Amino acid sequence: MKAEIHPTYYTEAKVTCACGNTWTTGSTKAEISTDVCSQCHPFFTGEQRIVDTEGQVERFYKKIKAREEYIQQQEARETKKVSTDVSIEVLELSSRVTNALADVKIETIADILKILEGGEQALLDIKGIGRKSLIDMKKNLSGAGYEIPEAAREIVV
Repeated sequence: MKAEIHPTYYTEAKVTCACGNTWTTGSTKAEISTDVCSQCHPFFTGEQRIVDTEGQVERFYKKIKAREEYIQQQEARETKKVSTDVSIEVLELSSRVTNALADVKIETIADILKILEGGEQALLDIKGIGRKSLIDMKKNLSGAGYEIPEAAREIVV
């Protein structure tokens, strides 16, 4: 062995735990401090407690809570999006088309979808709604997540 390359070895090194427990052991350090020992560690005590010295568990629980809130917001947004009892205002149609629909008492998306079940012609017969307005209306309905009835899917020229 080479001389003077090894650290000093303390045969009576004092170890102090955060719980207050102390004991002696051999070490290259004279004093050692630790966060957990066999007197306070959950594995040895049988206690159900989480040893968290750096706040990692708390950050983890915050992330879980934030994720759950995000999922709830997404579900609420999806439910709101596909609800047919919403006003036609959400389709963001031109004011001329919105006024024409309001004149014939069509106020909700459910009303539009019900008319489209019979085909496009019923909407085209309304004064103020033309082919382009109908195309825009169907495109906005699809974009908002509503399913257009089979009878009105294809555009008839």
